[in-house]
Amino acid sequence: MDLHSEYRAKLKTAEEAVKIVKNGDWVDYGSNNSCPVALDAALAARRDELRAVKVRGNMLRGPLAVIECDPEGEHFIYNTWHCSAYERRVLDAGRGYFTPMTFRNMAWYYRSFLTTDVAMLSVAPMDDDGCFNLSGAMGAAGVVAECAKTVIVEVNPAMPRISGEAAKLPLEKVDAIVEADAHPLWEMPTPPPSEIEKAIASHVFPHLCDGATIQLGIGGVPNAIGELIADSDLKDLGMHTELASDGYLAMHRAGKLTNRCKSLHNGVGVLGLAIGSRDFYDWLDGNPDYVGYPLDYVNSIPVIAQNDRMISINGCLAVDLYGQVCAESVGTRQISGSGGQLDFVNGATAAKKGKSFLCMSSSFTDKAGVRHSRILPQFGGDIVTTPRSEVFFVATEYGAVNLAGRTTWERAEALISIAHPDFREELIKAAEAQKIWLPHNKR
Repeated sequence: MDLHSEYRAKLKTAEEAVKIVKNGDWVDYGSNNSCPVALDAALAARRDELRAVKVRGNMLRGPLAVIECDPEGEHFIYNTWHCSAYERRVLDAGRGYFTPMTFRNMAWYYRSFLTTDVAMLSVAPMDDDGCFNLSGAMGAAGVVAECAKTVIVEVNPAMPRISGEAAKLPLEKVDAIVEADAHPLWEMPTPPPSEIEKAIASHVFPHLCDGATIQLGIGGVPNAIGELIADSDLKDLGMHTELASDGYLAMHRAGKLTNRCKSLHNGVGVLGLAIGSRDFYDWLDGNPDYVGYPLDYVNSIPVIAQNDRMISINGCLAVDLYGQVCAESVGTRQISGSGGQLDFVNGATAAKKGKSFLCMSSSFTDKAGVRHSRILPQFGGDIVTTPRSEVFFVATEYGAVNLAGRTTWERAEALISIAHPDFREELIKAAEAQKIWLPHNKR
């Protein structure tokens, strides 16, 4: 059977395709723009026929029909391993659950421990070689398709094609094809950085050098770093990142992102996921200079460490005086996920001349107008994303301090020095009570 005949034989409507789902099945929607809008709606339409269907996703924009149609969660049980703003609200309402996951271990989880009865994934159209393209979800969606008992694809012409074998999904691996109306992609353009974010970035920036390979996480500070790089005299920077976004496009347009000095994948930018603006998607579409790989490769510590001058820059939410870092919760409230922060902290630290930075504002103001410190005496329910033994640099708008190899009292002194001035005295008192403050230290 030729490709086109095989393609036509697998064509189904969304309603026909979702009939394969049974009570208790695990259904996987993949990550970000792989969310299958038409299939999700068709599955939700079967609500009254189904019980306890478990749906798994990661950073999905929403709204998801299977959640919205079932407020009590009797028919569909939603699970995510990294929260978008929508998924955070779902968890806040008690209508979804979180799965702790370190991205470098993702393929191991799927291959060894997880069940995926049905994968439903949006893909770019099939090419002349008979392959669909997993687009900006390739790092996560590839192993989902590999491990699923049944694979259903929803073709979306709006999705860019990412270069590399990891983004390809051969027709022979697909059980059903749905051609739905094209739906717009989730766009996440880079907002202008705040003054505080610019100040934090200014403390990280002196540690960058020509020829460095850069990993930028999600958030205002990494975006601000991208802008500073674009406006700087730095040259010949490289990309090795779990999630690519508009910051890299800004660096490319400014002529800073050449990848020509990379010690691993010389001349090629490496990414696992991609979320950004339409311009960003157009830049990546079919671009052979930027190649997608599975997250178990991109986030592998030994792989990251092969990039000389590897610089990892990620955001976090709070740090305690012992140097523990929380990047995913406020207390026990899940905000995002573990993601790949620890992967890149460890990988960059292990690289020749590598450094990792965890960045945050020193304080925040709540809805009642009350200011709170992000540097805390000790955590009281906050989930530790990066343990104190692995932390390198921590940066706020008041400076960047290196905690690697530091004693408890040195950590307390360093972190208090970059805390908001309004909280330094009470943090010193807490450090004294916790016996991690030298009596002769300066106040």
